[in-house]
Amino acid sequence: MNIIPFRRFRTLTAAFIAALATSIAVTGAGDWPSWRGPHENGASDETELPTKFSRTENVLWKVNMPGPAASTPIVLGDRVFLSTTDEANKKLLAMCLDRKTGKELWVKRVAEGFQQDDRSNLASPSPATDGKVVVFFYGTGDLIAFDLDGNEKWKRNLQDDYGKFAFLWTFSTSPMIYDGVLYMQVLQRDVAFEAWGREVGETDKPNDSYLLALNPADGKELWRQVRPSKANAESLEAFTTPIPYTHDGRAEILIAGGDCLTGHDPKTGEELWRWGTWNPERIGHWRLVPSPVAGDGIILACAPKKSPVYAVKAGGKGTLTDEQALAWVSVDIDDDVSSDVSTPLFYKGHFYIMNSDRKSLACVEPKTGNVVWHERLPSATKIESSPTAGDDKIYLQSHAGDVYVVKAGDKFELLHEVRMTEKQERDIRASISLASGCLFIRNHNELFCIGQ
Repeated sequence: MNIIPFRRFRTLTAAFIAALATSIAVTGAGDWPSWRGPHENGASDETELPTKFSRTENVLWKVNMPGPAASTPIVLGDRVFLSTTDEANKKLLAMCLDRKTGKELWVKRVAEGFQQDDRSNLASPSPATDGKVVVFFYGTGDLIAFDLDGNEKWKRNLQDDYGKFAFLWTFSTSPMIYDGVLYMQVLQRDVAFEAWGREVGETDKPNDSYLLALNPADGKELWRQVRPSKANAESLEAFTTPIPYTHDGRAEILIAGGDCLTGHDPKTGEELWRWGTWNPERIGHWRLVPSPVAGDGIILACAPKKSPVYAVKAGGKGTLTDEQALAWVSVDIDDDVSSDVSTPLFYKGHFYIMNSDRKSLACVEPKTGNVVWHERLPSATKIESSPTAGDDKIYLQSHAGDVYVVKAGDKFELLHEVRMTEKQERDIRASISLASGCLFIRNHNELFCIGQ
């Protein structure tokens, strides 16, 4: 086991970097190239992942982190990329580690800052890679791309280019790369207001919500699609990530937020269809956190604040009524099937939905909404990480750093539970990445690589 202290901003020689680097043109089967993994649904094709582990058992390496972050590590070949804060120096960092050893390959200072509210920090978004560049985004609006050796390719700030963000809480959405295009979404309030002792949003022009498409090679805009909404106040805010999905040969980009779910043409951003709302009374404080997830011709939208999960039939066109759109609503089947924060998982023909507040996980049939099983995990704190799965196992992490391994399939079985933090922590939200036969578990102070 290698225990490696974080050495700030160490510079590697060009020769050493070249010796370590491997040219990778595309992501591979054993990679975890974005927040929701290789299939953008939380699932991996891995077949030999560890079940039993601890802070000392089956630890291939451990690296100390310079500060907390909710971002999920991504993995490409022999590299691990992650966003993080440097709490002591109030910096935002992009890091690259060697997958086999945990050795630091490069670290870059991206921006100044740490947090603007007391529940999160500015390094919550996860990076994404297309195998050629790796893209990082931060709550400051800084969007930056590096090549695999850490050379900066381009940088821009979405607030500078498109207007100040209008969010009550720290904005977080992860970049998504699909079919050669980098997608970013900003779903925000339509007017400026005061938050945390300062004014946020633009005062002299509209605060548009939008889907943005960029060239990942140079960061240049391909198009920007404004996305209107009938939501009010905080309900306009979404911390979701755009998700690609193909159904019956039609590819689209799914966006949840602003009290509605929409599908967009990946080439133009044109809105193909819209369903909503889960908020007919237009309550003004229903910000949205869970991203959409799709599988078996069904798209899930999780309404906030203990509200139901809505299953929308894929393939719609235009503005859809409930009768046209909905396959089922969870409240009609099991009113505890809900998610306020965690994005559901689609794995081997089932949805797995984590109820963050009740600490319960449900296995649901996509077409019918039938609950195969619904069980509470023995966690004393919320579970706001999003479930990930591979090798017929589901992995989750609690606010306190307790990790749970659950058997996937028709029968619930808790295979393992373990505290992966050295001391009591709070507000851990990073999901667990699965790649190359390993688990990558990130808490506020450490990153573990767990293997057989």
